[in-house]
Amino acid sequence: MTKNIEHPTFHRAAKGDRFQFHDHYLVDDLLDDDHRMARQAVRDWVKAEVSPIIEDSYERGVCATHLFKGLAEIGAFGPSLPVEYGGGGMDEIAYGIIMQELERGDSGLRSMASVQGSLVMYPIYKYANEETRKKYLPKLGSGDFIGCFGLTEPDHGSDPGSMVTNIKDAGDHYVLNGAKMWITNSPIADLAVVWAKDEEGKVRGMVVESGWEGFSAPEIHGKLSLRASITGELVFEDVKVPKENVFPDIKGLRGPLSCLSKARYGIAWGAVGAALDCYDSALRYTLEREQFGRPLAGFQLTQKKLAEMLTEITKGQLLAWRLGTLANKGEATPAQISMAKRNNVNMALEVAREARQMHGGMGITNEYPIMRHMANLESVITYEGTHDIHLLITGMEVTGLNAFK
Repeated sequence: MTKNIEHPTFHRAAKGDRFQFHDHYLVDDLLDDDHRMARQAVRDWVKAEVSPIIEDSYERGVCATHLFKGLAEIGAFGPSLPVEYGGGGMDEIAYGIIMQELERGDSGLRSMASVQGSLVMYPIYKYANEETRKKYLPKLGSGDFIGCFGLTEPDHGSDPGSMVTNIKDAGDHYVLNGAKMWITNSPIADLAVVWAKDEEGKVRGMVVESGWEGFSAPEIHGKLSLRASITGELVFEDVKVPKENVFPDIKGLRGPLSCLSKARYGIAWGAVGAALDCYDSALRYTLEREQFGRPLAGFQLTQKKLAEMLTEITKGQLLAWRLGTLANKGEATPAQISMAKRNNVNMALEVAREARQMHGGMGITNEYPIMRHMANLESVITYEGTHDIHLLITGMEVTGLNAFK
């Protein structure tokens, strides 16, 4: 393994001994003390609890489910939701910073947290009745319950409006039938937030407990990406859903899309963390590795690569920060979130690919995190809206014309 090193280029004289080599534009100065404290707490936890096991978990394709309790303890579930509903009571920038540090550890780890907080806790808080909130949110926030989010179907990914999963009114309850696909956490979930069409064809959201008769969640095997998180299906065969578990006032795709915006916002920050980890590794490796009598970092092409990586990461940091300031004011639009998610995930994937080359043959081994990040990001660039779908969302915002159909 590479040793920790200190190098004079890691410091900026203008800021004394502050460790600045990630932070070329001093983005830290834009953060509050609470943001930096949250970041450090999550970073310390990832270093202690995740880093020692993540390569083995990834290689074996095993989700370390004990980490859910740790994620709860560091406030990673619903950081910006109110404390009385199981959240952290922090702002949206703190939420983003936490996602950044989790994805610096592993994209699958951030997925575990962002699904729980943004796709399960958030819609229950936003759309469920008070009884349902009090019943589920504290247990989700504490990690006693694990949740998942059922929107994507086997035949309907980027077109959720064509879903066939449905509910029918049966008097004192609804009957749910259908299936969902590519669902993070589903095989180990205690409950699912599920979206289905009612008899009028309106999309409705609901909380469905995994122990109810007719509910099953088979695991998806053979993944070559996000191997340290668990993914499965949701299958509903005449599942009886109490009427109080159906969200009362939200109908149509606005409900699930608002949840996706919350999650995509976290991904825009999280992807920066993956890029930072790859950049860190590339910088350290090229400073240590010698060829032709000097460190690789002393060659022009290496410095070009490092400078371009740092430039793109810095742009991604500033894009995420600005989005966070808008989100704090309630002004971040879905199209702005799409732009940040698309840009930052693509940036992180390009940084990972460049870093892989800079490590040479060692870049394909699990002695370094590069291939794991690169494979993970191939999923992140597709889920929560594909790279091309986000491009069309931005295009529609620019032109006012819908190019989806």
